[in-house]
Parts: sequence; C-alpha cells; structure tokens
Amino acid sequence: MTQAFVADASVAIGWVHPAQATTQTAAMLDAIVEGATIEVPALWPLEVANALAVLGRRRKLTELERQTGLGWLRGLPVRVDHEMASLAFSRLSELASAHQLSVYDAAYLELAQRRKLVLGCKDGPLRHAARQSGVEVWE
Repeated sequence: MTQAFVADASVAIGWVHPAQATTQTAAMLDAIVEGATIEVPALWPLEVANALAVLGRRRKLTELERQTGLGWLRGLPVRVDHEMASLAFSRLSELASAHQLSVYDAAYLELAQRRKLVLGCKDGPLRHAARQSGVEVWE
C-alpha cells in the first residue's frame, strides 16, 4: 500500500468533479481510503478552491456541489508542506526553468523529489518533467 503521495490540484478536482475523474484519480482515492496521506505544497488549497470557484462560475458545478466538495476535501488526510515559499527564488525557479513548467507545478515536483514520493497529476508536462527528474509518477 502507498503510505503517502503528492497530489496536484488537478487530482483533487477529479475527486470532486466527475467529468475530471480518471482511473488514476480513482486509484489515488482508493489509496486514501486504505490509509494513505496526501502531501501537498502550501499553494494546493488555494489552487483547488480557485478551480472549484471557476467551475462554479462556468456552471459546471452547482454552489451546493462546490460547497460539498470543499467540505469533503477539508476532511482528507492532507499534510501541507510550507517549504515552497523559501524555495521560490531558488530551487522552484530552477526546476521551472529547466523543465519549462510554471513555478506552481515545480512546487509539486520539488516536493515529490524532496520527500521521495510518487507524484499524482494529470498534467502532461509535469508528468514528463517528473519522469525526467527520476520522480515516480502515479500510473
């Protein structure tokens, strides 16, 4: 069983919005049910809350679905890493530049590298960068 893994915002959106779900997001959810912890950079709650707000504005989620999703996400076993701010002007910027990622995506990659965890994400460029960096990607 996976004890912990890094999950980016796209994974959390897949847990809340059925149209965004994949077999990988479902498997990650199963791992959580079996006791795994999600590790995320400090920007994760902001990204997830913003994405759900946008889905609400686009009428892809009702307000009740958005609120229910936020409440459910609050109950997940999430460990928030606060190192990203101190790494923004150094390691995160370097990773972003080297792999042509946003600094936000670099935060997920760096956390997975530092903690030696599997990275769960749906983003193709981030998945590619992780593989190039020797980080295991959730398949």
